Amino acid sequence: MPTSAVSPAPEAGWPDQAPAAAMRCTECPLRTLPLFVEHTPEELELVQSLKRRALRVEANETLIHEGQTDAPLYTLLQGWAFRYKTLSDGRRQILSFLLAGDFIGVQQKMGDAAAHGVDTLTPASFCVFQRDALWEIHRRSPTMGFNVTWLTAHEESLVDDTLLSVGRRSAEERIASTLILLFKRAAALQQDKGAGGVAFPLTQQHIADALGLSLVHTNKTLRKLEKRGLHQIKDGRLFLRDVKALARLADLYGDGNPPQRPLV
Repeated sequence: MPTSAVSPAPEAGWPDQAPAAAMRCTECPLRTLPLFVEHTPEELELVQSLKRRALRVEANETLIHEGQTDAPLYTLLQGWAFRYKTLSDGRRQILSFLLAGDFIGVQQKMGDAAAHGVDTLTPASFCVFQRDALWEIHRRSPTMGFNVTWLTAHEESLVDDTLLSVGRRSAEERIASTLILLFKRAAALQQDKGAGGVAFPLTQQHIADALGLSLVHTNKTLRKLEKRGLHQIKDGRLFLRDVKALARLADLYGDGNPPQRPLV
């Protein structure tokens, strides 16, 4: 498996053109997917009133810098990104990977500097909100305020699972769990549920930085799992060839399917 990645095709159901600023919340293709709960017209109008603009970012760009004090909030509409922290010598720990529907930036306390950075993996589109939108959401809609809390807790649970992998799982278990969880998250955003594979823009370096492995160990482990017929990564897409065997190896809690969730 090469260390570079091929740019993925757009998620199924998304228009070929980038989602322009003119798109209203009621027109968002994500809201038609079973993954996301249905919101009331009043809730959609609240989110629409707090949206400031749409943003299109190319791959390998920084959305939020570590230490940034004026970072807005974002909803990822299309593409992949990741949260990370770095040490003074440049070593990087990827905290979590971000897919369409994720709400970004809530972890930063109001007025404080961002404790982590966010970079794009692919060309990506975002809805942009000012940070004071959090106050308005909680003030005007307790239900939507709870939804934001739920999204933040869910993001933390993903980080917890990464911590479990880094702390206790073997290299094979770490990579197996990552492949399953990312596959199922991405598949839930596709109309075919992953029958034709899912876009997989991660390089081996991204996987290594997320799982605390060396690049050489990551390469060897991926090749070993692929030779055993558990998965295949080809032309920038991930295919799971033996889900049951991969799940047994990963020792996951539950089946790895993402829960139905709100969308801000």
